[in-house]
Amino acid sequence: MLAEYKITLSKPLNPRTVIFLLKKDKVLLGYKKTGFGKGYYVGIGGKVEDGETTEDAAIRELKEEVGIDAVSNNLTEMAILNFYFPEVKDESWNQEVHAYIVKEWKGEPLETEEIKPAWFDIKSLPIEEMWDDAQYWIPSILGGEKVYEEYLFDKNLKVIEHQKF
Repeated sequence: MLAEYKITLSKPLNPRTVIFLLKKDKVLLGYKKTGFGKGYYVGIGGKVEDGETTEDAAIRELKEEVGIDAVSNNLTEMAILNFYFPEVKDESWNQEVHAYIVKEWKGEPLETEEIKPAWFDIKSLPIEEMWDDAQYWIPSILGGEKVYEEYLFDKNLKVIEHQKF
């Protein structure tokens, strides 16, 4: 089913980023107050603008969403994830997400109009309040494993198929 859906896409996946700040045994997540992912705890991130690398976009999004300054040499890419939403008419939901871990930065996370930041114990993530795919890959990358995976979602935004690539 996943392979069949990929063949029907009329345009490439939209590039996105997500960053997880790590401090000892804690990870920073954000409660999404507006936009895509509203109502979920998410990593910090978003769209890659024209002319930006995924690293540049991640750094920009981190600053915009929670006021944190990071530099590219502090980012460690931990995952590339392809997300497919065949039940959503808007193909912009289909995304290639580059996930990064950051262990050094400047500033303290601040609440913005879009995100309310919160620290969680890495071993006690609010999985039931996150996107359905989070249960599969976030614990892995927080444990130091690099992952490359694809996810297919149903109309209720639940994962119906996933695979490593």
